[in-house]
Formats: sequence, C-alpha cells, structure tokens
Amino acid sequence: MEAEEKPLQRKIIHIDMDAFYASVEQMDNPELKGKPLAVGGSEVRGVVSAASYEARKFGVRSAMSGVQAKRNCPDLIFVRPRFDRYKEISKKIRKIFYEYTDLVEPLSLDEAYLDVTQNKKGNPSATLIAQEIRKRIFEEVGLTASAGISVNKFVAKVASDYNKPNGQKTVNPEEVEPFLENLDIKKFYGIGKVTAERMYHLGIFTGKDLKAKSKEFLEEHFSKSGLHFYHIVRGIHNSPVKPNRTAKSVAAEHTFNENLTSEIFMVAKLERIAAELENRLKRYNISGKTVTLKIKYSDFTTQTRSKTLPYFISDKGLLLETAKELLFQERMKESVRLLGISLNNLNTEVKKTVVVQLKFEF
Repeated sequence: MEAEEKPLQRKIIHIDMDAFYASVEQMDNPELKGKPLAVGGSEVRGVVSAASYEARKFGVRSAMSGVQAKRNCPDLIFVRPRFDRYKEISKKIRKIFYEYTDLVEPLSLDEAYLDVTQNKKGNPSATLIAQEIRKRIFEEVGLTASAGISVNKFVAKVASDYNKPNGQKTVNPEEVEPFLENLDIKKFYGIGKVTAERMYHLGIFTGKDLKAKSKEFLEEHFSKSGLHFYHIVRGIHNSPVKPNRTAKSVAAEHTFNENLTSEIFMVAKLERIAAELENRLKRYNISGKTVTLKIKYSDFTTQTRSKTLPYFISDKGLLLETAKELLFQERMKESVRLLGISLNNLNTEVKKTVVVQLKFEF
C-alpha cells in the first residue's frame, strides 16, 4: 500500500505583473494609456504577444493572430515588442523580491513564486509581505502587480488570477479545500482547453466534481496526470520553490479543434506556433540548436522529427524553416490533431521543460 502524500504547509506568494508588456509600453508612452494596445503582431500578419486590459475587453488575447485581433477591436494599436526594455524592468522587480527572500522562482519576465515561510524581514504574514511588494513595485517601477498567497505554488498561482488586475487573494490553510471545490475546472492551473473539454464529458465541471472521482477513475482517464489532479484538488502540491530553475527545452504546441489533412494548413499553423515559441524564447532569454517537430495523429500516435543546427537560434523565421523541412521529410500517415515545435540543446545549464499550451481562436 503506497503512503498517502501529505500537504506541506508553507507560505508561498505568486506575483504576476498585470498585462506586463502592454503596461510597460503604456508607462513609457503616456499617449497609449487607456487605449487598446497589442504588443507584437500587426493587422496584416503575426501573432499578438500581449494585450492591454482595454484591448482584452474586446476579446483580444495573446497568441491570437493580428488579423483576428483587429477584427475584434478595430481601434487596436499595434506596437513592436522591446524585450530588452522588458528585461530591464523585470530585473528591477526581481531586486525587490530578493529583499524579502532568496527563494524566488521566476517563471518568466513577468511572474515568479516566492517562498516567504522564513523571510529576511522576519514578517510572519505572507499577506502583508505581498501587499508591501506590490506597493513597492508600483512606487519604484510604476507598474501594478497581482498576487496569490497560499500554502503551496499551485493554490497561490490560481489565487493570483482571482482579483486581477492590481489585487491579491489569500487562501488560508483551512480555506484551501473549499476554495478549490468551488473553482471552475478550467481555472485550475495546468488544465488546458482540451483537458477541460474531456473533463466536461466525464461530468467534471468544478473542483468538487473532480474531488468526487476516485484515484483509479482519474488514472484510467488521464493516465499519469490523473494522480496529479487527485492531489491538487485536495490542496496537495509539494513542489518546492526552485531558485535556480532553468529550462532544458522550450516548446509550443497546439491541439486543433478539427484534424488537419492539408499540409498547407499545417504550415500556416506552424507559423503561429513558431511565433509563439520565439516569444517564449525571448521572454526567457534562451536560444538553442536542436529543433524538434512533434506530430500527434488522429489515432493518438505521436511522432517526433529533429534536426540539430551548427548554431544557436531563437528567431521564428529559422524555427519555421527547420520545422517545415521536418514536416516535409515524409508523408503524413493520418490526419493530424496536434503540432508542436520544441527547441533544446540550449544556451543554458538546464534541468526543466517549459511548455506553453496555446489557446488559439480560429
């Protein structure tokens, strides 16, 4: 009989900057304040990297094509991303974090986990620390941040979305299970659109529904992830805050609503995926040499094809060229339900995979 995993009680803060890239652009150019703004993409081509809250009201989202974004919001203003500037601001924000704890795990330029169980200020209240950090970011940098505070990374991450923008939410130890029970399943961090759809078909709409399912049931339907779902809905997520977390491979992939048979359509999708991957790589300041194309067929079999280049790349043009070459290497054996591009053999010393599940609207 395997021992049941017990939840560790820690004080974890998840800080998430509000519409970071777009907010930096609005801060640096006051004429853009209060206007619907997209960073990246254009009304002709390309993919939106970030959208201001004014643009989000019109349904503009990151990873959406510029054409679709402009259709949703005719007054949308496009600006080119300035990653060097975002990195500079990100460094200022991280410097504030380190005044409170050395246990900081950056997830990207605009979000991080902090473990403040023991902290440099000797402050027993994680809620007050989060308030203070948000206030300091606003006063010293000029941007707003949201925060989630709880006993583990998973609940803190879910909670940081709760009172966005410029708000925070604390989920105390005794509130964790009721909080998760009442949560819509698609709000669970790590449950993407496709998994949520599968859960709906199984009658799982809320945390409470998920909790009612046995470990065996979840493992049968979601294999390895089943045990993870079984634990997280009970507030068990013991992954520590990892200060030296670096990536071993960076990937972007997308599951399609309808299976693809045309290679022309596949290339169009790969363009979007390459653009999103470039975005990720710049956000993490990473480049790599080995490009891998992942193809999942309608019969759920998966195939990967890789090519190693003699130099480091992070540019979407080169990613796309290599992915296309791999796509045309041999004929497809079935219609395709998922395509992904990943980059490894990176310019970092590294141990972990960063995957982005894209939410595209077609």
